[in-house]
Amino acid sequence: MCSEVCQSLVKYSSGTKGSLPLQKLHLVSRSIYHSHHPILKLQRPHFRTSFQQFSSLTNLPLRKLKLSPIKYGYQPRRNFWPARLAARLLKLRYLILGSAVGGGYTAKKTFDQWKDMIPDLSDYKWIVPDIVWEIDEYIDWEKIRKALPDSEDLAKLAPDFDKIVESLSLLKDFFTTGSPGETAFRATDPGSESDKRYRKVSDKEKIDQLQEELLHTQLKYQRILERLEKENKELRKLVLQKDDKGIHHRKLKKSLIDMYSEVLDVLSDYDASYNTQDHLPRVVVVGDQSAGKTSVLEMIAQARIFPRGSGEMMTRSPVKVTLSEGPHHVALFKDSSREFDLTKEEDLAALRHEIELRMRKNVKEGCTVSPETISLNVKGPGLQRMVLVDLPGVINTVTSGMAPDTKETIFSISKAYMQNPNAIILCIQDGSVDAERSIVTDLVSQMDPHGRRTIFVLTKVDLAEKNVASPSRIQQIIEGKLFPMKALGYFAVVTGKGNSSESIEAIRDYEEEFFQNSKLLKTSMLKAHQVTTRNLSLAVSDCFWKMVRESVEQQADSFKATRFNLETEWKNNYPRLRELDRNELFEKAKNEILDEVISLSQVTPKHWEEILQQSLWERVSTHVIENIYLPAAQTMNSGTFNTTVDIKLKQWTDKQLPNKAVEVAWETLQEEFSRFMTEPKGKEHDDIFDKLKEAVKEETIKRHKWNDFAEDSLRVIQHNALEDRSISDKQQWDAAIYFMEEALQARLKDTENAIENMVGPDWKKRWLYWKNRTQEQCVHNETKNELEKMLKCNEEHPAYLASDEITTVRKNLESRGVEVDPSLIKDTWHQVYRRHFLKTALNHCNLCRRGFYYYQRHFVDSELECNDVVLFWRIQRMLAITANTLRQQLTNTEVRRLEKNVKEVLEDFAEDSEKKVKLLTGKRVQLAEDLKKVREIQEKLDAFIEALHQEK
Repeated sequence: MCSEVCQSLVKYSSGTKGSLPLQKLHLVSRSIYHSHHPILKLQRPHFRTSFQQFSSLTNLPLRKLKLSPIKYGYQPRRNFWPARLAARLLKLRYLILGSAVGGGYTAKKTFDQWKDMIPDLSDYKWIVPDIVWEIDEYIDWEKIRKALPDSEDLAKLAPDFDKIVESLSLLKDFFTTGSPGETAFRATDPGSESDKRYRKVSDKEKIDQLQEELLHTQLKYQRILERLEKENKELRKLVLQKDDKGIHHRKLKKSLIDMYSEVLDVLSDYDASYNTQDHLPRVVVVGDQSAGKTSVLEMIAQARIFPRGSGEMMTRSPVKVTLSEGPHHVALFKDSSREFDLTKEEDLAALRHEIELRMRKNVKEGCTVSPETISLNVKGPGLQRMVLVDLPGVINTVTSGMAPDTKETIFSISKAYMQNPNAIILCIQDGSVDAERSIVTDLVSQMDPHGRRTIFVLTKVDLAEKNVASPSRIQQIIEGKLFPMKALGYFAVVTGKGNSSESIEAIRDYEEEFFQNSKLLKTSMLKAHQVTTRNLSLAVSDCFWKMVRESVEQQADSFKATRFNLETEWKNNYPRLRELDRNELFEKAKNEILDEVISLSQVTPKHWEEILQQSLWERVSTHVIENIYLPAAQTMNSGTFNTTVDIKLKQWTDKQLPNKAVEVAWETLQEEFSRFMTEPKGKEHDDIFDKLKEAVKEETIKRHKWNDFAEDSLRVIQHNALEDRSISDKQQWDAAIYFMEEALQARLKDTENAIENMVGPDWKKRWLYWKNRTQEQCVHNETKNELEKMLKCNEEHPAYLASDEITTVRKNLESRGVEVDPSLIKDTWHQVYRRHFLKTALNHCNLCRRGFYYYQRHFVDSELECNDVVLFWRIQRMLAITANTLRQQLTNTEVRRLEKNVKEVLEDFAEDSEKKVKLLTGKRVQLAEDLKKVREIQEKLDAFIEALHQEK
């Protein structure tokens, strides 16, 4: 019969044309139709390995198969491969089962109906290997038909379904024996044996037994729930990993908790002057020092992420931890892109070290704790979404090494977070110490006296159960009867054995094992939902999101009202100005400063040389007049004059002149840079940038160091310029005389002022301005008059007075009743002779105007000698060459280096928020800053609320 089925089906499939509608097909034939439908994916059927060598895709010759002799009865599977092939292809096992149940006649009739409904498969003949269509050549169907048993034998092979049902019922009864439901059911059955046994035991034993069964049932369902959560965690991890890899090709939106955390980060950036209260919910973790706050947080975050110390204060500033779900267990800071893999111990150590460094950086000098918040995001599969803030532990005594105000600072930080009416207070209490030693419970009861947002957590319950003589005391602590505070819920947790190297998995196993064997659960002092950090994290997360949903819209409305008030204030006070916050103002000032520095590079070479030459002469003129010209002018002849000048110029060039020139160039650059930075820009000038520009100027000048590599070459250039005595034309000669006259006139003016200050006002000023001379000025005036008389007698007098001359002057003054000191006579003589000499030198300049002809003849046969004009020409030429050299160094090197320093200073200031707050101040800046931040918070809150509604 089977051979006929195979032959008929194969022949019919290869020869039938046309197809029937899908609705008229039988269930099996419909599945065949679908598997070959052109719209669906076409898959080549898989055959066993033994047939692959005969595939039409190979070039191997086909070999005839030799069938093993078939024996009736049970045959091994490996010798019955033709029947297995037919059963695989044509679902013969269904036919055999149908024949066994309904008989051979029904099977044959059903097969005939199926054969009529099979569509034409000739178009899909390529899907089936060629060996199938040529199977008649290799299979003896007659032998197979004879080898198959008849319908009665097949019916005997079919299983007895009645016996199977009976066996299943027995198996069910076996597995349900001893369950709580069955125990309760048998307890109500008056005719059962267990009822008689229960009557014999006392009521107390019944209660103990029922409590034990209830505990076992709770633990059983707890394990089942943990297993399901673990499976769900793995599945969600796979789904999130596929999303990360882009398998679904969809853009992932930010999670709710990440959006909410961004709002809190923006709020934390506000300064103290911001008057809008922050009432957005957070989970604030408070507790006494070493109470186990950090361990509870690590159990909730499922990673040892916080630095640890034995008895030492490790939490020195608030740490905001945002927990969210993700495919990988990682942590990252708000202001950093580095991800720490929390499954690797080296990354965990690096994360703990980074947190400790940030805490110590936040703590200012002379302090122990800081109110500045460190923002940390932790993602991982199975984490409960919430925002927790770990605060420094409350202390009772300030120990050595701490700042004196450490206790008050910790209290103020804790109160600042807990006074938020929507903050959830997670109060951590150490169960291994006496409850009376707790400090934090009093603080929490002050902030939340009705316990509407407080969750109490008792840590180290294993040590408490071991050390406390009365277990009921632990129950009183859990129920809040020993404290004045109230709470929404009470939890008991175990955070390990006190070993900092324990893993989170080991702590969790230890916690589960402890509570399974704990008397607190067995005696019903604690409920199953009140223990383990897993239940705690679920409860805290539910409470957090409930608080968020209840308060976030109200907070959004509050920020909308604040925004309206700030916008109205800005329109009334600054109607024509843009709302630029501190960062935008800094960028505007930065562009202005860079433009001004670029303008510095556009200064003309002529301007540079003029200001350099003038500044250098002002710096060296005193030395030239006093130390070079005047001593040389006191000589008797031109040879001695030139020799003295050459020696002094050489000494001056070797030691002082190049250094003075470099100093002058650097000061000139500073003056020009300051002029560009500070000069007003007309109506466009904004005085709000003045402090910033001044700070940038000072810091740039402080950092800039003049490159003095050209000082040696400058010395050579100056020495060669001073050696040259050849004046080429009359124009240069006149320029030298003009330069000499200006220098002498300036010195004469200074000398006149010095003499006037010495002798007091003259008769004209005394009569017109009602001024009088002092006694000392009268003495100086009498001395001056006496010295002038002596100069009139000898106009060729040398620069110094002889001793007898000083005595003569003193006696002449004493004869008129004026007592003088020899030193006063010398000081007065210095100024009087200086004026006389300068006037004589100016008269000599007028004579030398017509002396260029004699200069060309080297003053031969001439009484006129103008060597002093040649000296000033040499000085003037040296100044011009030095100014040109310094100008080249300025424009080619120093200005560019100054621009670079300005950019570096601006970059440093841009990263220093405190510096920007200090330099950009005023009501206008603060109002724009608040307005921008309120808008940002409102936008983020609106987006968060919209996402929250979509999630509902």
